[in-house]
This record gives sequence, C-alpha cells and structure tokens, in this order.
Amino acid sequence: MNPTKCYCDFDSPLGRLCLQGDGDVLTGLYMPNHGGWQGPDAESRQSDASFAAAREQLCEYFAGTRRQFDLPIRLEGTPFQQRVWQQLLAIPFGKTITYGQLARQIGNPNASRAVGLANSRNPISIIVPCHRVIGSNGTLTGYAGGLHIKQWLIEQERQTDGTHLLVDHR
Repeated sequence: MNPTKCYCDFDSPLGRLCLQGDGDVLTGLYMPNHGGWQGPDAESRQSDASFAAAREQLCEYFAGTRRQFDLPIRLEGTPFQQRVWQQLLAIPFGKTITYGQLARQIGNPNASRAVGLANSRNPISIIVPCHRVIGSNGTLTGYAGGLHIKQWLIEQERQTDGTHLLVDHR
C-alpha cells in the first residue's frame, strides 16, 4: 500500500511555503516560485495536521530560536545526491562552505559542478541547508528559491548566531 501523499501551505517571512510528505515524514519543502517545482502532486491531499511539528520548528527557526531541526525526513534521489544532501546536514548553523569544499568533503574534489547540481535538486530546502553553500569567491550563486531568499536565510542565521557571514575553509 502506498503511503498517503499530503501537503500544506505555510506562511513564512519568505512567502508561502509548501510542505509535502506522507503523513509521517517530510519529503519536500518548496518556496514561492521554486525553480523546477510544479506544485503538489494531483493525488496529494491537503493536511495541516500532518505538518504541525514542521510548521512549529520553522516558526522557531524564522524567529531565531531554533538552530537545528528535529524532524523525520526522507530524501529521495540518486546515491550521489544522497551523499551531497547528507553532507549539507553537517554544515554548522551560521556557517557557509563553497561548492568545492563540499565536493572535497564527499570525497570527490573535482565534482564542484555536480555538487552544485545535486544541491539545486535538494527537495527539502531550509531544513537540509543548501543555502549554506556559496561560490568559491564568496558570492551567492544558484538557489532554487532565488538568490534574495538565499541571502535572507544566510543573514537570518548570521544575526541569530551573532557572527558575520563566514566561509568555512576546511
């Protein structure tokens, strides 16, 4: 039996977000005008109750009182994408790294572009913090929700953390 697909819309400082899942785990978090996203699947049902914990934790994050999410998630993608997305979860709150650094961390130092592509396909934005990955020269590059949202998320974390925008040069 297939799990029930469900979604809910959620108003945030970034605009209306869409949360998707199966009633037990979160499988998607999409922003307004999210590049490549067409909206909830036709067979999905609207369910606010399924996403109460996610909405609560996102509200805390946006208020600056949450630095880490504690939600059941399922990331569906290729093995390479899975490695990239798991490494995103290890980037500390308030820090940024480059695509090249991320490629080295997953053991493939020549895969910066492939890492960027996998990063852009992250289905659970914010919670899996793809916004913390920046260009090699420290500039903001590529973000499915738009560069203005990436900048907002980085600045929000910087202000919450009390530090300046940092590039982790590991």
